[in-house]
Amino acid sequence: MTSRTILCIRHGQSTANVAWEAGGEDPLQIDARLTAKGEAQVRAARARLRAEPVDLVITSPLTRALQTSTGIFADHPRRPAILVEPLHREYQENSGDVGRAASLLAEEFPHLSLSHLPEVWWHAAGEPDHRGIHVEPPDVLQDRLALFRALLAARTERTIAVVGHATFFWHLTGELLENCGVARLDLDPEPKDWGQAIRTG
Repeated sequence: MTSRTILCIRHGQSTANVAWEAGGEDPLQIDARLTAKGEAQVRAARARLRAEPVDLVITSPLTRALQTSTGIFADHPRRPAILVEPLHREYQENSGDVGRAASLLAEEFPHLSLSHLPEVWWHAAGEPDHRGIHVEPPDVLQDRLALFRALLAARTERTIAVVGHATFFWHLTGELLENCGVARLDLDPEPKDWGQAIRTG
């Protein structure tokens, strides 16, 4: 069997990350963006990852992940295709995890293929809480994890970079990544149990 490498890369620091660290409460920032520090982290990651023979990038549609993906891989020597995939968006429990309409993302990121996304691609089922947030049920996250693992297993590329989010990656890899941190994923082990989750976006 051909060996495969899957690199899980967390996005750079976002405005919501800073607000959480400062106050410990939801800052009510829909689809948080990168900070200046986050952009610097992305530039540093771009330099670190240039030697990785990445064939494909799979990115979350949340803006901070799109910014990170394009910032790291737009001028990568291998020129990997970038696939925007909502299956590995962040677990939605706070405002920063709520997405923006696909049409708005297409305006901001015209170089990415987004026509396959529904206009509302984030979790929007059920009743919103007092903040207006549709908190994603744990079983929905577990279903997404299983589907995303199956998607990765079906891909034929030898080296895939997956750009996403802390809580989703914690369930997928068992590692809590710092901003622009990288974990190598083994597709064999089962994902971690929901009850152990650490929710940091």
